[in-house]
Amino acid sequence: MKVLFVHPHGSNFMPGVQDITTIFNIMPPLGIMSIAAWLERHGIEVGIIDCYATPMGIDDLADEVVRRRPDAVGFSTTTSAFGEGYRIACAVKERDARIVTVFGGAHPCTMGAPLLDDFPAIDYLVIGEGEQTMLELARAGFTGVDAIPGIAMRCDGKGAFTGQRELIANLDDLPFPAYHLLPGFPKRYTLPLFSFPTAPNTSIISSRGCPYACSYCDRSVFSRGFRFNSPEYIVEHVAMLNRNYGVRHVFFYDDLFTFDRKRVAEFCDLKAKKGLKVTYNCIARLEHVDEELLTLLKRSGCWQVNFGIESGDPEVLKKHRTFYGLDEVGRKLEMVRKAGMRVKGLFMVGLPGEDEAAIRRTIDYALSLPLEEINVTKFTPFPGAPIYQTIREQGEFDENWELMNCMNFVFIPTGMTRDQLEGLYNEFIRRFYHRTRIHWGYTKMIWKSPHSILAFLRNLPQILAFERKQKW
Repeated sequence: MKVLFVHPHGSNFMPGVQDITTIFNIMPPLGIMSIAAWLERHGIEVGIIDCYATPMGIDDLADEVVRRRPDAVGFSTTTSAFGEGYRIACAVKERDARIVTVFGGAHPCTMGAPLLDDFPAIDYLVIGEGEQTMLELARAGFTGVDAIPGIAMRCDGKGAFTGQRELIANLDDLPFPAYHLLPGFPKRYTLPLFSFPTAPNTSIISSRGCPYACSYCDRSVFSRGFRFNSPEYIVEHVAMLNRNYGVRHVFFYDDLFTFDRKRVAEFCDLKAKKGLKVTYNCIARLEHVDEELLTLLKRSGCWQVNFGIESGDPEVLKKHRTFYGLDEVGRKLEMVRKAGMRVKGLFMVGLPGEDEAAIRRTIDYALSLPLEEINVTKFTPFPGAPIYQTIREQGEFDENWELMNCMNFVFIPTGMTRDQLEGLYNEFIRRFYHRTRIHWGYTKMIWKSPHSILAFLRNLPQILAFERKQKW
């Protein structure tokens, strides 16, 4: 049995604009790498084609899939990449109809069995965590699988779900992701510019699920529970990356890396005892931040902490997530900065209930905070998010899956226009970054993040071409 995994890209950055994200920010496909490692452990031959790191046209990609002669090809797709994944599956089926096609990831998990009714080139969906489900499918030869939980299949020509699979109780039972299956790792993979002090660098996910219920978050794959790797597992994971691949900085991509204080403290202690000279970034919630935690993070090599702030309008925030006082946000961020770590804020524009005044409050608020960097996304109502159920009551929604990548305004709140949103979005970026304090901060990156400066200069023509098309 041979299984080949494909990670479609989806050429959908912004219509008419070159996607420069694949130059400066490529994250390994950790989900399929974990499944691949689990299959390898159980004696199944696997391979990975990552279309982010190795872009190919659909015909060339389908030819490459068939050349490798897999029994099955598995696609991991977000909502925006689903269309490209399906076109690849169709092209593969045209060349060799015997190859089984299996889709997993956020979009198939959200849409479920009915997806099979409209997309005949898909044979199976994996719903939820994929490691054990994919293993059982492969062991069964992808036939007679109706007793395997966690899949959608066709019964009498219609999509049917075999039932929910129990979540993996102990994530430490899983092997480390199959980094060795990525050609060019780690050189072809990198974190966003200026978000790391050194290279090579990469990403790690050390937990699954989230106990919070923000209106805009899709929890369809891992649910709302919270499970995590032990401190010992995480430290050995980082050590392996350093030992085998020379990785010197990692980004813990977990939504809630700091959620369990005991785990964080043990991780920091073990990392120090091991003498592991690898720095890291993490994402934290403001509720978890205090001086003791920040001291732990800094001493163990934390370089940057990211916070989801989303909006500077309290009434908008209360509609979409657990409210945290805006005055407290600034105080907590200043604590992080004074502890010696960079601070990045994550915001959204175009949330349901926003108007121009609310967005301007967010812009002004962001400029008042001690942030070195921001990431501003365009609100996207994903099918697996709670807000999706009532989204059409709150504005105009163009459910074009291929544009649902947080870089296009597919939703327009009642009372606003797309041109308004685009103008405010551009104003947000322009006002934040066109400030002397921010310019000086990036100047200091010459010695704080020299690899970023070199990458920036090396790709300056593409950056300038992109800038010319924006209104920043």
